[in-house]
Order: sequence, then C-alpha cells, then structure tokens
Amino acid sequence: MRSFSKSKQEFSRAKRVLAGGVNSPVRSFQAMGGTPLVFKKAKGAYLFDVDGHKYIDYCQSWGALALGHADPSVCRAIAVQAGLGTSFGAVTPYETQLATFLRRLFPSCQRLRFVSSGTEAVMSAVRLARGVTGKERILKFEGCYHGHLDSLLVRAGSGLATLGRPSSLGVPSSFVSKTTTLPYNDSNAVKQAFRKFKDIACVIVEPVAGNMGVIPAKRAFLKLLRQETRRHKALLIFDEVMTGLRAHSRGVQGLYGIQPDLTTLGKVIGGGLPIGALGGKEKIMNQLAPEGPVYQAGTLSGNPLSMAAGLETLRQLTRNGTFKKLQASTAYLAGEVESIMRKKGIPVHVPHVGSMFSIYFQPKAPEKYSDISQGHVQTYKKFFWHMVSQGIYLPPSSYEAMFLSVKHSQRDLKTTLKAVERFAL
Repeated sequence: MRSFSKSKQEFSRAKRVLAGGVNSPVRSFQAMGGTPLVFKKAKGAYLFDVDGHKYIDYCQSWGALALGHADPSVCRAIAVQAGLGTSFGAVTPYETQLATFLRRLFPSCQRLRFVSSGTEAVMSAVRLARGVTGKERILKFEGCYHGHLDSLLVRAGSGLATLGRPSSLGVPSSFVSKTTTLPYNDSNAVKQAFRKFKDIACVIVEPVAGNMGVIPAKRAFLKLLRQETRRHKALLIFDEVMTGLRAHSRGVQGLYGIQPDLTTLGKVIGGGLPIGALGGKEKIMNQLAPEGPVYQAGTLSGNPLSMAAGLETLRQLTRNGTFKKLQASTAYLAGEVESIMRKKGIPVHVPHVGSMFSIYFQPKAPEKYSDISQGHVQTYKKFFWHMVSQGIYLPPSSYEAMFLSVKHSQRDLKTTLKAVERFAL
C-alpha cells in the first residue's frame, strides 16, 4: 500500500491559504474522493509526488506537454530567453516567429493575436465575432468547454461536469440569455436553431470534444456547421485549444479539411507555459484594435518565455515522423486497453484521435454529453485509484481526456497495460 501522508499534509497547508486548496477545481480530486496527490517534480513521461512515488503520467498538464515534462531543448530555450528578458510589454521578434510557424500549420489563421490563456482566446474570439457580424447570439454544444467565460459557462463539461453542476453561481442570467446550447453532433438541432434565431453571431465548437472525454465530431456535422454559418452570415469558431497539435499536426481543421473563420489555440503551442491565441481570416482579424473597433489587450500577451518554449516545441513535434509515432503509440495503447477489458467482459470503449484518448466504461460509445452514463462515472473512480496504486496517473475526472507524450516508451505502455490487466481480473 502506498502512503500519501505528505500529500495530505501539503494539501492541509494549501487549504489554509488557497481557495479550496487548489488553483483549478478539478485538481481537488473532489469527484474521485480522497486527498489530491501533491507533486514536486516531473521528467519526461513521469511525475513524482512529495511522498516519493513515481507515476507514468497520462495527464501531461492537461495535454500541454506533447514533448513530456522538462524537455531539455525546451528548458534550454526558456533559460536562454530568460537571460534576455522575461517580459518587455512591447513588440518582440519572438511573437512574430511563433505566429509565422502557426500560420504554416493552420492556413485558416492568416493573422493571429497571442493572449495568455485559452479562456482569454475564446473570450476575444467571441467578442470579435459579435463585433464583425453585428449580432449577439452564440451557439455552443453541451459538454464542450471553452474556458470560464460567463456567456459560455453553460453545460460546459470539464470541471463543471466533474463537480456535477450545469453552470456557476455568479453568472447573471442576462449574460447567458444570448447563448443557445445544443446537443453535440446533432445536425437537425443546428438547422432548427438557425431557423428560429436570426441573431446568431457565431457557432463555437470543440471539433473533437475533449472535455467530456474524447468524442469526435462527425465530419458531416462539422460540414453542416460550415454550411449553415456561411448561409446565415455567422462565423464558425473552432476551439482547438486542446486539439491543436494533439488531434492532428494541423489541428482538426487539417484532419477534416474544414476551415473555420476563427480558431482558438493554446496548451501545446506554449510548450507548457501559459499561452493562448486566436487566429482567422485577415479581414476579420483586422477588426481588432488598433486597426479595428473591437478592443482586446493584454500586458503579458506574446510573453517571450512562452514564445520560446512554444517555438521549440513545435519545431520538435513537426519533425518528420514525430507526430505519426505519437499517434501510433496512442492507437496501440487505446486498442490494447479496449481488448483487455472486453476479454474480461467489462463493457468499455476507448476512442482516440491523434495523441488524445479516453476510457468509457459503458456498452455504447457516446456521441454527445447525455450519452455518458453514471455507471461509467462510478467505474472510472475505481479505475483511477487502482491505477494510482499501480504507479499510473490519469486525469482525476471521468470527463477529461488523456494524453501521451513523445517520452512515453514502449516499456511505459507495457507497464500501463499490465496495470489494466490487474484491474480487469
């Protein structure tokens, strides 16, 4: 049996000075029960807690670390830049370099604007869509999380789903009165919404959902979103904060060949440092201040440390064969987990896209948020703690995606599969 006495002590101290003892709700382990693990260091595919236990990590900072923890080349890039300056609050060549790289990967992003988080990127994209179209209504989908922006914090998956809440106190009803939430992958609901509402400014969607587990959007569904938004002069926003450089080296838009009007990015593009970005067609992005009337600003936007870490991460991840190897490892692990459990009579589905995957303990793979069963939620809790006891760290929520990094070795995968076999006994 593993002892977590030091983690318990550290969390007790944290609760005296931090709200809830954490700086992001899902870290609290509230849905898993027990005390959060407290980590002191990480390297490659591994996490190390304050009690001295080592874990193979399939959270990878919620997907941000495609190269694994403390990649040497990324750390060197950060150190070099730190010696030159950590923040100037002015124009630098580093932001231009990263934007140029991203534009090559995402051709729909003719112009970009860096911010400091995914939430900030979405907030800016929604404001821009409303400003450009002169309309106010947002269409979103149940279980898709787009950050903690008031107008989108409705049936949003992720931490809200983990805590069993449809929305949040403190969000005025007037803020969400212009937000319409529809079932994911439901084309008919989208058509009906456009017939009913004439004030739709934008449709925002995770083109592969990662905040209710991994649920891929149907290609026909995304094509319909593209058609309907064009027909009704609304903008289509792909929230690729999670899926950009995870679902595909060119995002889901590259995987499916569907170009949105606006794209939000984050996580991987900062190499583990805080970052967000929005990008889109030149004529749309030019409506942002200072050239246009839609205001957006940020003191730490384009932070040099994040630019350096992101640029080095993208260079490595897009080298010949790197992403394909990562994708192949993910497909292998997902397939083997599914096979092991099904042989033991455990109903399970392990969907995967790129280097993202998740586990659903239920007979039918979900296509939308309401398809996720409570039986899955309860079984995942048992599975989570079993894997912790075996030295495997998974997201402490049944609604979150799991991720591989390039540092996960075949030995790590085999060790993980042995732990899965013990659960299935």
